[in-house]
Amino acid sequence: MKDYIPPDLLKKAKEMDLLTYLMNFNPSELVKITEDTYSTKTHDSLIISNNLWHRFSTNDGGKTALDYLIKVEGYTLQDAAKIILNNQNIELKKAPIVENKIIKSIVIPNRNSNNKIVIEYLINRGIDEDIIKYCIDKNLLYQEQKTNNVVFIGYDNEHNIKYAGCRSTGEKRIMRDAKGSSKEFSFRMLSDTNKDSIHLFESSIDLLSYATLLKIKGYDWHNQNLIALAGVYQPANKIEQSKVPITVLNYLQNNPSISQIVLHFDNDRAGRDATKAFIIALYNKYDIYDIPAPYGKDINDYLCYTLGLKNRQEVEKYKSYNKAKPSFIR
Repeated sequence: MKDYIPPDLLKKAKEMDLLTYLMNFNPSELVKITEDTYSTKTHDSLIISNNLWHRFSTNDGGKTALDYLIKVEGYTLQDAAKIILNNQNIELKKAPIVENKIIKSIVIPNRNSNNKIVIEYLINRGIDEDIIKYCIDKNLLYQEQKTNNVVFIGYDNEHNIKYAGCRSTGEKRIMRDAKGSSKEFSFRMLSDTNKDSIHLFESSIDLLSYATLLKIKGYDWHNQNLIALAGVYQPANKIEQSKVPITVLNYLQNNPSISQIVLHFDNDRAGRDATKAFIIALYNKYDIYDIPAPYGKDINDYLCYTLGLKNRQEVEKYKSYNKAKPSFIR
């Protein structure tokens, strides 16, 4: 007969988050990274932040201590509940601990001997050639050897490559992240001097398009903090319960002087919902600007329209709707 956890006790065990558990039962295991972010001595790729935890080496995550004990420490549900409810005198059989020793590292796609196809592809998308060459020189993007995909690179705080996003330069739509990539360190272009604001985009192409638009309008694109989320952000079913993606959360925690966040998400429903979720999650801490493309589905559509690469009829079918208002929120 299998061990049985009464539903009321199981519910109680599920209420404890990982940070609370470690602070009470194993505080020596905690490693403080920032004011609100922790790791652990045993699992240094595990990050605890905003009441959530994520282990990047295995791509496991959750909120509760119960999830952690099962997914990371290898306990059964019954034994994990017993550990959390150790004051309940539950007599259960002890399951063996199965340590997860698999450590995944990023598999960076091989480089082509040149970047000719990538440069041509990005220019055809309206991206400024000087900005493209800047990114190549800074090792922020390159051409993949086997497929000729454009590969967008992201670095951690020690300048180690942690993210590689591959996008097709041909007619076939390909959007994939290299094995072992961490969206926590997605593609970005950061300023050495601007410590006040960040601009957020769904894709790397939109980020480069915005930099190009800045250059066209005579602004210094070097002086902006531009971060791509490597895909549309998925809010919670109840939008008011949505959490900030770890990409943004960790950047904000490591850069406490940031006071303004500018959102440039798409004009489709997913982009508008993501905008609303960000506003709800952050409006009481930051100045939030909602600035999507005036025309088209995204910033690249608008850039192409501006340059005459697309006509008004092509981009106007993506009219901005359900826009999160006002455009400036405090």
